[in-house]
Amino acid sequence: MSRARDFADLAGSADAGGLTGRNLVINGDFQIWQRGTSQTTVGYGSADRWRLNVSGATLTGSQGTFTDGQTAVPGNPRFYLALDVTTGNDNAGWFHRLEGTHEFANDVYTLSFWAKSDTPRAMTVGSNSHDLSADVFQDNTVSPTTFTPTSSWQKFTFKFTHSSMNTLGSFASGDYTAFFITQGSDTSTAAWKLDLALVQFEKGEVATPFEHRSYADELQRCRRYLYRIETDTANGAFVNLNGWDTNNTYGSLRFPVEMRAAPSFSYGAALSDFLILSAGANYTPTTIQSNGNNKHGIELNMVSTSNITAGRSYWARMSDTTNGFIQFDAEL
Repeated sequence: MSRARDFADLAGSADAGGLTGRNLVINGDFQIWQRGTSQTTVGYGSADRWRLNVSGATLTGSQGTFTDGQTAVPGNPRFYLALDVTTGNDNAGWFHRLEGTHEFANDVYTLSFWAKSDTPRAMTVGSNSHDLSADVFQDNTVSPTTFTPTSSWQKFTFKFTHSSMNTLGSFASGDYTAFFITQGSDTSTAAWKLDLALVQFEKGEVATPFEHRSYADELQRCRRYLYRIETDTANGAFVNLNGWDTNNTYGSLRFPVEMRAAPSFSYGAALSDFLILSAGANYTPTTIQSNGNNKHGIELNMVSTSNITAGRSYWARMSDTTNGFIQFDAEL
């Protein structure tokens, strides 16, 4: 007997989770940690696409690991996002920014996630949309606005009714709509903890089962906002270079996906942990920089004063296996 009817019913069933592309959250199951596994400062620093707001608090955001085979959270996820706040303050917590504003206008979306806490407090859920060029925010309505986790994993669901976005200009790169899970306006300094898993944001008023994606798929989505090259072994070469004059080498590096915008460039080791190599010679760079970049790639410039031969082939190598990386950041 044909299974076509069964598959059609599955694809049309929200409860069965058959529809793909529902979850607008990137890295909602916390598979990707390109920057590291913990942070104590504001911004992006641990789980990809999750921005930590410190707001005067003392806290640590970090990677939590599930026990294999646990059944408290469905689907046997590997990681969760942990936040340990030792000194609280208003608005401390996590933000997730989604590209765009007007496509959400006057529409209803549902946020769902699993949460627990060994040091519970009432948490606030909110949302706003931001016009970057005018630096204007417009709040969206969330119901309910608070939840209180317990020491056991529970699923929580929230209805988002987005505003008309009437105070925002036409969409431009850098505009975003955010949801956040924070301490809210309460200025209490009391300690609290929050663990999050399987975060989903989808169109409609029904929370469907979490949409699992492969590691490879999630990594490519994250690389639209951050592309990081690192080495976990000594002597890792990462780009071919060509000598331009006595000082400069250049190499073209293509990103694996189109980034959201032309990214900023940085590296995470001392210059002495990088090398410019050719047959029979190697030099420590005096400068590593991006010499022009766009959403598709960059021209990497590595300088070693008076050591370079024009026209000779070189390659760039990292020798620091702990802090050696280069990265390209186009986060919202």
